[in-house]
Amino acid sequence: MQHKVTISSLILDPDSNTPIMLLKSDEDGRIMPVWIGVLEAAAIAMSLKNMRFDRPMTHDLFLNFAALAGVTITSVEVCDLQENTFYAKIHCASLERLFSMDARPSDAIAIALRADVPIFVDEIVYQKSAKDTESVRAEDDSEEGKKWAEYLKNLSPDDFGKYKV
Repeated sequence: MQHKVTISSLILDPDSNTPIMLLKSDEDGRIMPVWIGVLEAAAIAMSLKNMRFDRPMTHDLFLNFAALAGVTITSVEVCDLQENTFYAKIHCASLERLFSMDARPSDAIAIALRADVPIFVDEIVYQKSAKDTESVRAEDDSEEGKKWAEYLKNLSPDDFGKYKV
């Protein structure tokens, strides 16, 4: 089953300063974090803020080429999670056929935002993502460490608003 999602926010991982894209399910509000590169975060942020440039950026160039080739982007899908790596597909249509292309989720989503097409996450990705977070345990067994672990466990996505990129 696929879940339609929107980008809840872009935040920075406080430990690594790596951008994290938070995808929120339109159906049940579940949030899934996806760590992405700085350049991809910038491309997504620019698209979210409707920033346009005189010259095409990389994702714009991809869409321009697709249009010239008679290909329409219909949707993107975050389809798998393996060994902490997310996988995505860009779904396309031409007069001759429907097809999908492998992509990094950050690139697929940057393209989806520019093409104004829906973004989906497969249920299996939510399940695998939840299993990854279940296996995380605190290394600090002190009282202070336990308090921090409890605090972090109870954080909601709204608590990250002040860290938006």
